[in-house]
Amino acid sequence: MTQYFEIEKRDGAARIGKLLLVPELRTPCIINTSELGNIKNPGSIIDVGSFWGVESDIKLEKRVKQIRENTKNGTLIILPHQVYPPSISTESRRKIKTLTTDCGKKTDGPIGSLLRTEGDILKSDLYIMEGAGILENNARKFLEILFKLKDRIPPDTALYAPNLALPENVAMLIYFGIDILDYTRTVIAAYSDIYLINSGSFHLENLTEFPCRCRVCAHTRPAELTNLPKNDRAKFLLEHNRNALESELSLIRERIRTGTLREYVEGQCRVRPWLTALLRLGDFEYYYLEEKVPAFRQNQLLANTSEALSRIEVTRFAKRVHERYNPPDLDILLILPCTAKKPYSISQSHQKFILTLGRYRKFIHEVILTSPLGIVPRELELTYPAAHYDTAVTGHWDEEEKSWVSGCLETYLSKYSYKKVIAHVEGAYKEICERVANKLEIKIIYTAKENLVSIEALSNLKNVVESFCTAGDFSKKSLNAEEKKKNIMKAIATYQFGEASRLLFDEKAEKLVVKGHFPKYQLFVGKKQFATLVPQYGMLALSLDGGELMSKNEKYVVNIDDFVPCNSILAPGILKADPQIRPNDEVIVLGDRALCVGRSLMNGNEMMKSNRGVAVDIRHVKKL
Repeated sequence: MTQYFEIEKRDGAARIGKLLLVPELRTPCIINTSELGNIKNPGSIIDVGSFWGVESDIKLEKRVKQIRENTKNGTLIILPHQVYPPSISTESRRKIKTLTTDCGKKTDGPIGSLLRTEGDILKSDLYIMEGAGILENNARKFLEILFKLKDRIPPDTALYAPNLALPENVAMLIYFGIDILDYTRTVIAAYSDIYLINSGSFHLENLTEFPCRCRVCAHTRPAELTNLPKNDRAKFLLEHNRNALESELSLIRERIRTGTLREYVEGQCRVRPWLTALLRLGDFEYYYLEEKVPAFRQNQLLANTSEALSRIEVTRFAKRVHERYNPPDLDILLILPCTAKKPYSISQSHQKFILTLGRYRKFIHEVILTSPLGIVPRELELTYPAAHYDTAVTGHWDEEEKSWVSGCLETYLSKYSYKKVIAHVEGAYKEICERVANKLEIKIIYTAKENLVSIEALSNLKNVVESFCTAGDFSKKSLNAEEKKKNIMKAIATYQFGEASRLLFDEKAEKLVVKGHFPKYQLFVGKKQFATLVPQYGMLALSLDGGELMSKNEKYVVNIDDFVPCNSILAPGILKADPQIRPNDEVIVLGDRALCVGRSLMNGNEMMKSNRGVAVDIRHVKKL
């Protein structure tokens, strides 16, 4: 925990924050390492330097004390450190003579310290990732070390990765949680006659014109620059390279603010193979990113690349459908294709399917096949991201998409059995259904050949459904209009809260009433309103009565100290929080003097471990 670093905005592991130094340092940021050792005129951060060859702890403590006395209290001091590459073996490290200085514990004000994957961790406001620069092009090792370090430090402290930042990779580094970078690589590039842009680099002699139009490049041609002395060329290139890095950083901060950094890094990862490897391997480490990714976003989810199939929102949706969702007790399953318009039921094609099914629709459970989400039960078609994604519609599905969607359908049909499975699909959708049917050895009845909304296809769909629903020996399990409303609310609640949602529906179930017109449903028991369906993101907002009922299960509950909140709750006021809470989750806040409902702005673990920042945005408060 720190008193000097505060996170203001999050987008997964990426965050915008500020180091409360003198002058204040906004993150993510780029620092100039050549100025860190300037004791006479220090900036926000000063580096005490290496203690290789220093004879005693006493000299180190004295040095740090002198620096603190000669600088402002708001200057962050990077404590003396002994750097060696992360690749060095543990046995070799033991042979190196190290000092056991504890001078950081004896100095007031903000401090920074070197961070290793093993050994004690000093309580700091800034941690430096040891040897980060040599991890370039080794995505697996970089992520392995980064995740180990992140697990060991408090979430409200800044992480600095030195000697690594380039315009091409800074977005990916920040996406995975790096807060501070430096200009080192831009300086090296400049003195090597390398011109940097966010999509790679050019050697100066291979350029005919500058692709950048910054004030440095606008009035100069590469041919003119190559005739200058090396130092003059380097000054020019260094200014441009820094501009390119700062420009990219500004774009990334805006992407974080709008919640669209993921879409950007999916495009940016194509620049270098190691960046592609970083994104793909990072997605495999589901739990590192998942706890940081919000339950919903305000913006549209764009699934434009193959990497979108493994992004957290997509994987989480498929996982919750498999683990939390329970379908209605019906005997007939109808598989339908997705549509460009969301939610699917308002599209022209699905409107025709619904009209065709008519009075027999109450006997049928509908699921929609789609890339990248896999399968979407009709009850969850409004829930983020089912109604909030867009993808390129070409009519062609690659093998990766087919494999992912067929896997989701296979998992679903393996878990739930139906007497009849009907598929009103064509093309790749039909191929997916055939794969699953062959693998599970089940029969799927297809009701269309090509045009799904043709008179022939719709008539065939109606006839097949009617024949099953009117058969004398067939079960007449069905849902009336009121039961369908309850089923939608129950499905969303289960997806959102898991097993904890049963408290909303088990108590006085016979008195449960869903009021309003879709999608503005409200859940009542008698005169008490428990929850409201929020159409914008397809999840439930709890009332105080609903929150009080849900709190008995202790899931999605935040316990606070002895006070009555007003508009928000800061992290220091939180005693305990459910670890499964994610940013933007609906939460119940409990204290000795208050019961509240609201939206989380941090995940549960971050709430308990942070010392600064707003943790919960309160909507309703009840004094106890």
